[in-house]
Formats: sequence, C-alpha cells, structure tokens
Amino acid sequence: MSLKPLADRVLIKPDAVEQKTASGLYIASSAQEKPQRGTVVAVGAGKYNDRGERMPLDVHEGDVVIYGKFGGNEIKVDGEEYLLMRADDIYAVVE
Repeated sequence: MSLKPLADRVLIKPDAVEQKTASGLYIASSAQEKPQRGTVVAVGAGKYNDRGERMPLDVHEGDVVIYGKFGGNEIKVDGEEYLLMRADDIYAVVE
C-alpha cells in the first residue's frame, strides 16, 4: 500500500470487531460495536506552528492507540478497511 497521510493525520488499522462475548455467546452483526483500538499504519509529517516550524506527532507507525468511537473517516484501500483521523482525535497510546 502506498498511502501517506498529510500534515497531522494518522492512518489506523482498526482491531477486529468482537464477535463473541467472554461467556461464548455470539453477537449479532447489528449489535456489534465499532472498535476504539487499532494499530497506526502511517503518519503525516506534522502540522506547522505559528513560527512556521513543523511540529512532530506523538504517535509513530506500529503504535497501538485508543481513539474516539466516531472519530475519523473510514476508507478502503486494496480491500482492507482503515481509519484516517487527525492526531488530536487519538486519546492514548497503549504500552
């Protein structure tokens, strides 16, 4: 894949949707929640500050992140689904 986010945008591969509960019951597709966790696939170079200097992002490729349920835009590239969002919409990096 050759997709490079611009400025402060981040491309995320969302984790798989939970299809079974902890007790083993299957969840109907209409009741499944969107994942709020994923892996950063690509990052932009960062946005410019008031002095014209580029500000680096807090996340890097390979980071596992937590983000808002309704943040970003869903896109499909080569048959796979990704989420493109601003770095400000990412809440935390899982360590």
